[in-house]
Amino acid sequence: MTALKPAFPAPGHDHDRCAAEGLEYAERICADRSQNLTPIRRHVLRALLSSHRPLGAYEVIEELARVMPRPAPITVYRALDFLMQNGLVHRIESRNAFLACGRAHDDAAVAFLICECCGSVGEISASAVAQGLSEAARQTGFTPKLSVVEITGICGHCQST
Repeated sequence: MTALKPAFPAPGHDHDRCAAEGLEYAERICADRSQNLTPIRRHVLRALLSSHRPLGAYEVIEELARVMPRPAPITVYRALDFLMQNGLVHRIESRNAFLACGRAHDDAAVAFLICECCGSVGEISASAVAQGLSEAARQTGFTPKLSVVEITGICGHCQST
């Protein structure tokens, strides 16, 4: 039997290290692309890295208000747009929320696994699924631009408790 590849971090993982690695990854990506990871962009990313659950823009604002003067919503939305354009944040469409991403996908499609119990989100490769959906859409004369696959259920950690 093949061992399962975890899509969710273990409940007791070193989250401070996890968040620090996510920020280091963002700094490398921005430096490689000659993009400016401004202080507000960094704060927004840190807020999203604070957990493995997606946060809405106003939840990000509440997180930021704990450590700095409350930013205007447009400021947070602009930072989120920048982070998404650079592949550092994903938008979870069904939740109208955002999730930090600390790894490169090389333009490969991903599916989001959304736990209905703990709210955590995991990522898995979904290239084959996305290709199949895009091909089916093309056969109808439709030209797909974005395909987001979201699967709700219960993560292995919640199932075991």
